[in-house]
Amino acid sequence: MHPALSVVILTTLIGAGQGLFLALYTAQSYAAVELLPAQDARFYVYGSALSVILLVGGLVASFFHLGHPERAWRAASRWRTSWLSREVIVLPALVGAVAVYGLVHYLGWDLAMFGIKTGVPDDLTLVLGAGGVLLAFALFLCTGMIYACIKFLQEWATWLTVVNYTLFGTASGFLLATAYAAYMAPALVNFYAGWTMIITGAVFVTRVASLIRNARLKPKSTLQTAIGVRHQRIVQKSQGFMGGSFNTREFFHGARPLFFKSLKWIFLVLVFPLPMFLLWAGLALNAVGLESGAPVLVGAFVMQYAGLLVERWFFFAQSNHPQNLYYQTVS
Repeated sequence: MHPALSVVILTTLIGAGQGLFLALYTAQSYAAVELLPAQDARFYVYGSALSVILLVGGLVASFFHLGHPERAWRAASRWRTSWLSREVIVLPALVGAVAVYGLVHYLGWDLAMFGIKTGVPDDLTLVLGAGGVLLAFALFLCTGMIYACIKFLQEWATWLTVVNYTLFGTASGFLLATAYAAYMAPALVNFYAGWTMIITGAVFVTRVASLIRNARLKPKSTLQTAIGVRHQRIVQKSQGFMGGSFNTREFFHGARPLFFKSLKWIFLVLVFPLPMFLLWAGLALNAVGLESGAPVLVGAFVMQYAGLLVERWFFFAQSNHPQNLYYQTVS
């Protein structure tokens, strides 16, 4: 398939935004049961604002691959049967939930306003945040299922697609939270770093599993079934015209084989070992009290995000549309 850059940016940005919100809520939940030190409201306000910026940035990017952006609202009309329609509904809902979560932290409201006394600090934001968490995981599900539900694209039609979308987004969000905490809440840096390593390790296993699975796939269609000719040996010399077409542009990435194969190793290095090395280096600098630890953690997130852009491009490009059995040669 031909990857649309806008969709690559959309899926990586909203993944990081979802992961960052999950990281904020996780820290607050731990603090509510006194497993972590409580943080000032500003930590959650600014963190929520950053999450909203990422989510809205992804939403804006999605408009760039639409032929008629003014009709985008119609995408939500098929929510009963379309995962894309469900994503279109859940994404703005999550943006709203995260914005309200940050706003209530800023205003300092709690359930006592409604005559409910729990004795738990920030109890109202915990309730609102729980709804946001459900929306975040619903958005991961919707985004992953847009591709996993397409049965004839064998590289996508697996439960690993949904798992990888969820884990990649969560890992990048927790790594961003680690860098953010280095400036705003140093007491949480090690907590976030530990979870980042665990989630990154998990997505390494599932992504490598999907690469191995895809390498072993055998096409269900053949050139014979594609054109309805049963001859044993068929060789295509031309499409029948001298130029490209919509089919050759939109259903094939067009990259050279060597370049395409190299992308797999590029994203594996950028997403996994290098950011984890920088994460370790940043923690080591923080441990000895050096201020340079925080910029190193920011660099770890930037490097991993760059790797995620490559990974997502590779994910789209790797899927082999059955129509390519027919449109093999341009001229």
